[in-house]
Amino acid sequence: MQFKENQQDGLTKVAEKYTVRTTPHLDEIMHHPAIARQYLPDTRELDYQPDEDGDPIGDKAHTPVKGIVHRYPDRLLLKPYHACAVYCRFCFRRDMVGRQGEHLKEDELQTALDYIRQHTEVWEVILTGGDPFALSIRRLKEILSVLDDIDHVKMIRIHTRVPVAAPDLVTTDLCAALAELNTVVTVSVHCNHAAEITDAAAQALKKLHGAGAMLISQSVLLKNVNDNSAALENLFRKLAENRVKPYYLHHPDKARGTAHFRMTLEDGLALYKNLRGHLSGVCIPHYMLDIPGGYGKVALDSTKVSLKENHAEIMDHNGVVHIYKD
Repeated sequence: MQFKENQQDGLTKVAEKYTVRTTPHLDEIMHHPAIARQYLPDTRELDYQPDEDGDPIGDKAHTPVKGIVHRYPDRLLLKPYHACAVYCRFCFRRDMVGRQGEHLKEDELQTALDYIRQHTEVWEVILTGGDPFALSIRRLKEILSVLDDIDHVKMIRIHTRVPVAAPDLVTTDLCAALAELNTVVTVSVHCNHAAEITDAAAQALKKLHGAGAMLISQSVLLKNVNDNSAALENLFRKLAENRVKPYYLHHPDKARGTAHFRMTLEDGLALYKNLRGHLSGVCIPHYMLDIPGGYGKVALDSTKVSLKENHAEIMDHNGVVHIYKD
């Protein structure tokens, strides 16, 4: 990575605070502005806004045991690993991953798995972190095997950046591990720009699909990355063409040092609504906001969201209204 000399001191401070890592695959396409902006550090990451938080979606409030986030009755997050193959500069868990993160020790992992066994209402377990596909195959297979043996778990979802950021990690062994499972597996691919779906990424997605995984996507609406209709249309079409159903388009969370990535809700909604009539319904994701504080997700184009002059009023799934300052 090459930076101007007068930027170096500030960027060093960013790298000391938040882990920086790319991959050889990404380095080959880093000349694309939309790729570089997502992965290369920016001195604005040290500019914190008053309403930004190290835990912007309130994971800690819903953590009954280490490594578990149980926000909704029928599904929960299992976070076995704090590291990623790459580190996105807008990550909402940037204060919890990389050097700041803590992987689960063996006894902590067993406690987390016991929690899942004991809570028979849990229908879906979502592996996240950190990136589960950055785990060793041996470790990943051990975790998947345990989940596969829990009768009430009918769906295993894996959130990952690997297929588009480090497609070489989608190996024959990884795909075999997924194919061996009796439980349905969904792989949620984090992808924000069509330029990320290179030939190598397309092959990785094809291999995961061939292993029997249902493929969906999560994207984030990012200023100066995909904040125009053409970029979003190209992204969602290319995902669908590669067997990936666009699932969520997230409004960026208020993680510390990420304000330079955020648009207003009004501008985001205008962009999103413009997709209707231009894209097949198969290509259109849900435009979602995680309500700050741990109150869950809401679809931004729903009647639960009311835009006011300087804020939005947002109703959570329990009927409680929250003020979102835009």
